[in-house]
Amino acid sequence: MRLTAEQHRTKIVIVRADVPAVAKTLLFTALVPGSVAGIVPWLIRRDSALAVRGAELEAAAVVIVLGIAIYLYTAFWSFAAIGGGTPAPIAPTKILVVQGLHRFVRNPMYIGVGLIVGGQAWLFHSLPLAVYLAFMLAAAHLFVLFYEEPTLRKRFGEEHYCPAKSSGGHPNPLKISMITHGRSKNDLN
Repeated sequence: MRLTAEQHRTKIVIVRADVPAVAKTLLFTALVPGSVAGIVPWLIRRDSALAVRGAELEAAAVVIVLGIAIYLYTAFWSFAAIGGGTPAPIAPTKILVVQGLHRFVRNPMYIGVGLIVGGQAWLFHSLPLAVYLAFMLAAAHLFVLFYEEPTLRKRFGEEHYCPAKSSGGHPNPLKISMITHGRSKNDLN
């Protein structure tokens, strides 16, 4: 939508975000990542005191903040604003998102949530949180393998979603590889 302030000869451009997608993403974020990276770790460590001080505390905090930033950027900018959908499987994006961090990593949100949980395990030197992180990542891997990949192939076709070709099987969410959205790497330069 474009509005023009004629009397001041100033052009004001308003970018309209998909409000329903942003609202649904906010709800999903509070319920799912909020539980996985917030409530469950808190229940696991409940009365634990911080186990780190000084530079180690700052480094663990940076890991957590980086994870939060990755999640928020990919969920709200990539999925809601660009894709017109949410991270929730019941309200997916309208287009295959291959911009931003998704250009290099297929599942940056899982990496972000993993960093949040891993940073907490570091802050509290918590073996139970580290074990929880391992199970969380294994569950995410299985979800990608058995739900996300088949769903994306069905919705967007092989020519739009072919991570298996570049990685020799199931894509490693930590492997940096370019998703080209049906174009050659030369077309992207």
